[in-house]
Amino acid sequence: MIKINEIFYSIQGESSWVGKPTVFIRTTGCNLRCHYCDTKYSYYEGAFLSLDQIIDKVKSFSCKTICITGGEPLLQKPIVNLISTLCDLNYEVSIETGGSKSCSLVDKRAKIILDVKTPESGAENSFNNENFKYLNNQTEFKFVICSEADFFWSISFCEKYNLFGHFTLLFSPSWEKIDARWLAENILIKKLPVRLQLQQHKYIWSPEQRGV
Repeated sequence: MIKINEIFYSIQGESSWVGKPTVFIRTTGCNLRCHYCDTKYSYYEGAFLSLDQIIDKVKSFSCKTICITGGEPLLQKPIVNLISTLCDLNYEVSIETGGSKSCSLVDKRAKIILDVKTPESGAENSFNNENFKYLNNQTEFKFVICSEADFFWSISFCEKYNLFGHFTLLFSPSWEKIDARWLAENILIKKLPVRLQLQQHKYIWSPEQRGV
């Protein structure tokens, strides 16, 4: 059984799969408390579902792209079985994790998006460096930028761990905390090999709307 907050069908607003119709499986529970979190309702709300119940719900949308998110999906051990089952069923699977929990058991067929917490996130130093052992050419790193200091910290992190030129790197402006144009211009000024990530779903629908 896995405690699930919600399962819904929408447009992917983030990652390199941005714009793709996607089924989102949001798990309940998170061990971090980021200041900018827009899914605080996932900390506790949810119901336990069996693997078969989750798969049946996913199939009802007739969509082959899946994003497992949270909360923190890797807090629940059965999530790795769900990922492998979805991959076996020929779904295209991604999982977004805060990076504090080990990705060692995540099926290599799934895209892992590691959300590295910057100093001003409120969850600094939460990244588990063990996860560097489980990277592959699908792995993506996401940095939510809350300030100029966060921007330069993120650059330093990428340099320290030799990420530039080897992985998809996503620099995202924290909603209503930093100007997207400022971030875009500084990415260009610094000639960074990163991708500017805007949360498309917040521009399409209300930022407060759930299930999108």
